[in-house]
This record gives sequence, C-alpha cells and structure tokens, in this order.
Amino acid sequence: MPLSPKELSLHHFGAEGVLNLSDFQLLFHINRIEDVVAKIKFPLAPHRKTVYDFIFLAEGTTARSKDLYRFEFGRNTFFFLPALQISAHEYMSADAKGFFCHFDADLINAIFPKAPFYDTFPFWQFSANPLVTVNDTLREPILNILNRLLDEYESNPSPNMTILGAYLFTLFTELSTVNPTPIVATQHSALRFTEKYTNLLSRYIYSHHKVTDYASMMAITADHLNKCVKSTLGKTAQELLADMIILEAKVLLKQTVLSVSEIAFKFSETNPSDFARFFKAKTGLTPKEYRRQAIS
Repeated sequence: MPLSPKELSLHHFGAEGVLNLSDFQLLFHINRIEDVVAKIKFPLAPHRKTVYDFIFLAEGTTARSKDLYRFEFGRNTFFFLPALQISAHEYMSADAKGFFCHFDADLINAIFPKAPFYDTFPFWQFSANPLVTVNDTLREPILNILNRLLDEYESNPSPNMTILGAYLFTLFTELSTVNPTPIVATQHSALRFTEKYTNLLSRYIYSHHKVTDYASMMAITADHLNKCVKSTLGKTAQELLADMIILEAKVLLKQTVLSVSEIAFKFSETNPSDFARFFKAKTGLTPKEYRRQAIS
C-alpha cells in the first residue's frame, strides 16, 4: 500500500522523530530542508506514497530516484515526484538548503477543475524527467513563492486552501517556461524504445513477466528490444525487467505485511524459494533479511 503522509513521516524520521501531522497537514505540508535534513534516516528505501511531492534544492546536493532512474542534482534544482510512483532517496548533503513540499491533488484541482495540474505541467507526469533547474534570475521569484507558501502554512492555524492552491499553480506555471532536458533523447529510436519499455514495466510488472510480452506491446521483436536496451543502458532487456521486479519487491517488503511467498507469486508461478534466491543474488540479502533491515 502507498504511504500516507503520516506513514511517510515515519519512513523519513523513524519513530523517535516522526512528525505529528494534523488533518490539514495530510493535504498540504511544506518545510525548509535545512530544518530537518540532519534528522532524516538516509538512505530511504524504495516506497510509494499517496501525495505529490517536490524538492527545491537552493544549496547543496542530493540523490533521489524515480522508478529505475537515479538523479543526482544540486543548486537551483527542483525534483518532482507524482503520487504512487516509486522513489528512493539515497542521501542529502549536510549543507543542503531549500524546501520540501507534499500536497494532495485535490488542493489544486478543486480550484482549477478543467485542467488537472498533472496533465497541464509535464514535469508531473510519470514518464517525464523530474528535474527542472532554474537560473539565478528566476531563482528569486521562485523563492518568493515558496516563502509565501511557508508563511501561509506556518502563520495561520487554518491556512487558506485556495491561497495555497493558487500559489502552487503559480509556481508550476513559472516553471513551465523552463525547458527540462529529457531523460533520453526520444528522437533516437533505440532510446525511444528503451524509454517506452521502462514505462511499460512500471505499469504492467505484476501481470507480465516476460520480455516477449513487452516486445509484443511495442510491436517489435524481443531481439530488437534487447538490442535497443543494450545499446542505451548497457544491460539486457531481461536485466532491466529483473531490476523492476526487485524494485517492486522492495516496496512490498517495506510497505505491506504480505508474506515472502505471496510476494513471490506476484512475479512468478515458480517456487518461492527460487524467488528468494533471485532476490539475494540481486541484493545480497534474502527477502526476510531485507524486510528486517528496512524496518529497523
């Protein structure tokens, strides 16, 4: 199950540092990174959550993933993560400064119902590059909006939902003028097929477990798909499929009470012990060992 904001707080800070979020804060929360970075239990294991979130790193460096892609970024850069998409957070430098914000989609869509924000702004889409870097000219107005959000959030016991939603929409509109670099250059056919394959893995990993299944969806041969992935990422299509299975299994081990056998049968009809050996070969830990480590 995806983590709620309260569960997300436990995931970030552990039981001793968990935030006591009010009902309103489940819909919207913003804080300065420098106020909490020392308390976060890095590295954060792969997880899904129910809310949308973004980081703006004004100073410092960090590394965070979106599905199978890892991104290391620094000053003046946003990282956007849609609800329900898998993410892990490797580290954040001690000198990091900026903002973290999470919010429920209804906060904005209630104000602008005709165009859902995640369709309006491409950086919120599942297959998009999550990074948007602003120049120093745009930095100041961006910080102004973020500080206004923080001030409204902290100064009022019952912050105005319409104001918060409008500020967020204004922020995203400002950022829509910045052209992000795509994760891969889609004009190159091998890169385009690799990107499509990765997106299909994210959607169908529980129902399709063979490279041939995905090649059929893309109307190409499995051999051609393998050549595209190999030339782009330096690994085979089967290895990429295995990576996605491991990523999903980590989420299930961390966020559910499903047994290892139940998790194994989600990805294969073979003996669960085969899945355990596969998991250990890829991670160095058995599923039970990973679960104990993730919870501790």
